[in-house]
Amino acid sequence: MCKGETIVDALERLKAGNRRYLAEGKNALREQRAREGQHPYAIIVCCSDSRVIPERIFSADIGDLFVIRVAGNVLDRHQLGSIEYAAEHLHCPLVLILGHTGCGAVAAALSGHAEGFASFITEDIRKAIGMETDPNAACRKNVLYGVKTVREAFHDLAVLGAVYDIADGSIEWL
Repeated sequence: MCKGETIVDALERLKAGNRRYLAEGKNALREQRAREGQHPYAIIVCCSDSRVIPERIFSADIGDLFVIRVAGNVLDRHQLGSIEYAAEHLHCPLVLILGHTGCGAVAAALSGHAEGFASFITEDIRKAIGMETDPNAACRKNVLYGVKTVREAFHDLAVLGAVYDIADGSIEWL
């Protein structure tokens, strides 16, 4: 739970947010949502960090991006299956592995402090970063490891890597 937030508070914020969404005319997107199928132009694999919002970062519209979010932008068979679906059935031509500065999963991997299910994520990140100790370099290595993983799984897909800077909003293309 978020600091100072109760379950009731969180649920009310969700409900109020949807009411605002409907009242502010954002429901005008109804036509876009109702279109048959989806036609995203890119697959984005990014971290679950709430500050990393691909649709905003890339000024994308509803239906433009097929976003796969997982802490530390790590890849396992579930994410690879989602990429496969988007590439084969939605005909997305590009996969972007998007890391970000200040990533808590990378920091946890560097410090060796992860317990429970989160340890599966940090183990994958440690495998990706090797002996790296610099957080920014580790982030880049983690992204490039993801790029390599996707390229090995799908030889015919274009795969790129990038790092989003939380502080200034810029993208470093790798």
